[in-house]
Amino acid sequence: MKLTFRHLDLQLTHTWAIARSKATNVFKAVVVELTGADGTVGLGEAAPTARYKESVETVEAFLKKVDPRGLSFKDVPGSMKYLETLSPRDMSAKCALNIALLDGAAKRAKQPVCDFLGLGFRENQHVTSFTIGIDTPEVVRKKVLQAEQYPVLKVKVGVPDDKANLQALREVAPTKAVRVDANEGWKTKEQALEMIEWLAKDGHVQYVEQPLPAAAPAKDWVWLKQRSPLPIFGDESYHLAEHAEQAAECFHGVNVKLVKTGGISAGLAALQAARKAGLKTMIGCMIETSILISAAAHLAELCDYLDVDGNILITNDPYVGVTTEQGVLSFAGAQEKTGLRVRARAAV
Repeated sequence: MKLTFRHLDLQLTHTWAIARSKATNVFKAVVVELTGADGTVGLGEAAPTARYKESVETVEAFLKKVDPRGLSFKDVPGSMKYLETLSPRDMSAKCALNIALLDGAAKRAKQPVCDFLGLGFRENQHVTSFTIGIDTPEVVRKKVLQAEQYPVLKVKVGVPDDKANLQALREVAPTKAVRVDANEGWKTKEQALEMIEWLAKDGHVQYVEQPLPAAAPAKDWVWLKQRSPLPIFGDESYHLAEHAEQAAECFHGVNVKLVKTGGISAGLAALQAARKAGLKTMIGCMIETSILISAAAHLAELCDYLDVDGNILITNDPYVGVTTEQGVLSFAGAQEKTGLRVRARAAV
């Protein structure tokens, strides 16, 4: 097995900001390629974030420790066990390798990843939200108008201008379905409840994501869940399958991201465990290329909600995979028929 990797600067269409981070126009990613002895190539991607103490540098440092002889398209579970011996953390780097391993394994089996995992993928069934980052009310209005084709919006909150921004949204999209993501931005359970009660009056807000910091005591989450008029989803608070039972006490649903879990394999387990625990499920993303977005889409059949728009928020995606038309995910036009169903974009 041969392992190569390179980092990418992903250019955002709009300046991006959420509750816990400064505005930026660029996100960094690392693309991994695994090449088997038979020439099979598996693609993977890491989208590291400071929230989880990861960066391009930590991803590349982990990848440099990997002995490709410990990886095999024929034994993805064994390959992941080997990676665990190198570090208990570095989830984004493990995510890239796991995706590449499954891409290669499914290609060898002449199947798309979703079929290789026994899940399938129904066309015209899976709708992603489109994310509106934190900005001024004036810019929020413009972003919402530009996102007119998307039937569901995800709105980032957790700043003093929350109400003004949401009111600006409603001026141009009065009845559109909205999902609200506080990214740990409300600091007390009382503040969170006050905001959720205000949001509930809107009538078109579907749920609220991560209203409190992940470090908030479980009793605060239980208190909020019992009183909230809207469903509460955990994101930063939910990572792995082993956390599902505890999450069910605190949330109505959870957001699984491949870069948090360490890839498709662990993401699949996290979704299955959440469903077994009675939780609603969604799969989310960071700012990502079509490699990671397509990888997430292969798990769509396990999700009640999808937020996989990272690739349509950037201007320089170097790959083509799952497409999004009016919010609907589709692999129907993908030239690649096996693995992730992703290929490099033709040079212009």
